[in-house]
Amino acid sequence: METSAGHPPETSHNVNSDEILRLDNHHNANSSPPQTTPEAAVSDSQLDDLPKSSETKISSDLPPPTGVTPPQVKRRRRRKRFFTDLIPPSVSAAAVNGLRVLRPNPKPSTAYSYSETELATGDDLSKNHNRRRRMSDLAKEVDVEALIAISVGFPVDSLTEEEIEANVVSQIGGIEQANYIVVRNHILARWRSNVTVWLTKDHALESIRAEHKNLVHSAYSFLLHHGYINFGVAPGIKEVKFKPPEGASKGNVIVIGAGLSGLVAARQLISLGLKVVVLEGRGRPGGRVRSKKMTGGQNGVVAAADLGGSVLTGINGNPLGVLARQLGVPLHKVRDICPLYLPNGRTVNPDMDSKVEASFNKLLDRVCKLRQAMLDEVKSVDVSLGTALEAFRHVYRVAEDPQEQMLLDWHLANLEYANASLMSNLSMAFWDQDDPYEMGGDHCFIPGGNERLIRALAEDIPIFYDRTVESVRYGTDGVLVYAGGQEYHGDMVLCTVPLGVLKKGNIEFVPELPQCKKDAIERLGFGLLNKVAILFPYDFWGGEIDTFGHLTDDPNMRGEFFLFYSYSSVSGGPLLIALVAGEAAVKFEKMSPLESVVRVLEILKGIFSPKGIAVPDPLQAVCTRWGQDQLSYGSYSYVAIGASGDDYDILAESVGDRVFFAGEATSKQYPATMHGAFLSGMREAAHILRVTDRRISPADTSNTCSQENTSSVDKFFDTPDLKFGNFCVLYDPMSTDLESNCLIRVELQGERCLHLYSLLSRRLVLELSKLEGDLSRIEMLTRDFGVKLVGWNNLSVAVGSLLTSIESARSV
Repeated sequence: METSAGHPPETSHNVNSDEILRLDNHHNANSSPPQTTPEAAVSDSQLDDLPKSSETKISSDLPPPTGVTPPQVKRRRRRKRFFTDLIPPSVSAAAVNGLRVLRPNPKPSTAYSYSETELATGDDLSKNHNRRRRMSDLAKEVDVEALIAISVGFPVDSLTEEEIEANVVSQIGGIEQANYIVVRNHILARWRSNVTVWLTKDHALESIRAEHKNLVHSAYSFLLHHGYINFGVAPGIKEVKFKPPEGASKGNVIVIGAGLSGLVAARQLISLGLKVVVLEGRGRPGGRVRSKKMTGGQNGVVAAADLGGSVLTGINGNPLGVLARQLGVPLHKVRDICPLYLPNGRTVNPDMDSKVEASFNKLLDRVCKLRQAMLDEVKSVDVSLGTALEAFRHVYRVAEDPQEQMLLDWHLANLEYANASLMSNLSMAFWDQDDPYEMGGDHCFIPGGNERLIRALAEDIPIFYDRTVESVRYGTDGVLVYAGGQEYHGDMVLCTVPLGVLKKGNIEFVPELPQCKKDAIERLGFGLLNKVAILFPYDFWGGEIDTFGHLTDDPNMRGEFFLFYSYSSVSGGPLLIALVAGEAAVKFEKMSPLESVVRVLEILKGIFSPKGIAVPDPLQAVCTRWGQDQLSYGSYSYVAIGASGDDYDILAESVGDRVFFAGEATSKQYPATMHGAFLSGMREAAHILRVTDRRISPADTSNTCSQENTSSVDKFFDTPDLKFGNFCVLYDPMSTDLESNCLIRVELQGERCLHLYSLLSRRLVLELSKLEGDLSRIEMLTRDFGVKLVGWNNLSVAVGSLLTSIESARSV
């Protein structure tokens, strides 16, 4: 979810899911219906030819300095609570006192420099005044670097789960971890100071003392492999990333979907030494990010409309902001001024506006307190957010005046827009579970449309278009993907399709996905937001605002064209986009495009005609139909009643170290955002690399290398955890989860004894054990479970870590 004035990725769609109206100047709203034409693909040259527009350059990394409070401007983002971007006051002292930061060559410091931070282990930093002064300067440097790390998503004084899994330090907690955090933050901040060049490990070592070389190596490797540094599309980055890797390929990965997450993962995997092929069902990259070139008029008016993901929601630390900097695209801050208009076209009374807005926020606060009390008392209770808000509205007699009711409905529509769903569908308990992770900073437009980023990310990636995936078969010997009548073989597959596609079950998984994952797919919601993009011959609404709102007296249609985005300052032409949220978004898909455009024009005339401003006939209009798009079936995810943030994590879990998942609906911290999709792609690329590195090579060890030399492995089967017939089973001693891997061995009798192996979940093993006869068990294993029995050489990478765990447990 994201704040509503800062636009989440509403999703793009199939070529046939946009309906385009071309309206010449001599047509009016009451004339005969204009011709509806199929949407044409946007070429690279078309977007490059868009006129330049007024743009505001935004810094995408550095948060406001400590102690500086920017002037408060009335905002229309009321969906979320806003968390400060600054680190707590105690962090600086804790960092410096615990880490003993010191420069190797002391010198006066008058300005912050990324190249001067040093670590030391001595206790003599306060011997004289000059050193105390340097200590203060260094504390400020540590603060700034920590701020950058926080903006990217790192915790203040602890490791992330990914860092713990990557074993970045030998012991959790203590001085080594504290020093590692400072080193990591320093490397991160140093690259963020110039994202157009490749930061080498030697460059990082230049400013860190030699005794901390191991920490530099650990932090640098983690940041590089997980995509926190040296990522993007700058020439200096691409030159290094796409150099042919040394040695043989580490593996083959099939990526399903060329949206943001798929493209990012593919680029990262290629740079990490894996072979990648991307299968995309559409005829273009981008998925739910879609920029449409709109043209019309005798003078050839041109504008780029973002029909899907549009606004960068929070620029501090946002990787999309990094891409924009690398491409030299200045960002346009979405201005917060958002006037609201009544159905009669009059501006809402400011005092009443403030009163209702305050009441709305108080209602949300009361719901937060109620849910906390309910969760404390009864852990599993959940109701809809809409029910709770309506109950409090009646109890506290909020918005009883008709005009106040319209204002409250506008805020509710704004909330439904932010979540792409009706209030009646949202979980009261967890609808805003991602609030603590919200990226700070301004919300921004990318001039010329977000497809500029997509085209840069898709460059040099092997993408096969019009390949809709029908099934994914996976086992211990790899994966097999069927798409467009063809088979694609690989070691692993990364599925990045929208949650709506998974809900529809359009992709068959063999074996079926674990029940816990299927349950999470069912519980999470996938909502709908639609748009009407209209190109006019000129800007009649004025260029001093980026948004304005419209109220309605029909509560059931409160989301119908309730908010307008002005793209004149960034699209290259006079473009307005009207949003349709909530129940209105569902009904919108059944309206004809002409009817929708006529309704928008009626609203605009109602607002501007009383001011003496004529609303001109539009040149072209595009209506989205995301719910009908067979490659998305909606816009973006939300936490439905009965779901929680944990479901995002479950959806992100891999299956059998063969099938991986990415996309905004796999991001617990940043769901429903473009940067959430981006970061999930980086996350899974790192995950796939870890699995690949754990793969046991036949030449590596004697106890896991060949069918002829498995005696040291067979000793584990002398005392199996479970035995039935000729089946022997070894459990994972580190887990009692029914979905945890087990190693099974089947003994086949003949002229000579032959052992075959497979990895299987504990749940499936228990099902096998209930059958009578080995032939029935093998038939169930191969036919029902889709699992192949293989020789020792062909086992998957997961067997290595499983045997290590077994050996460790038995040696205790």
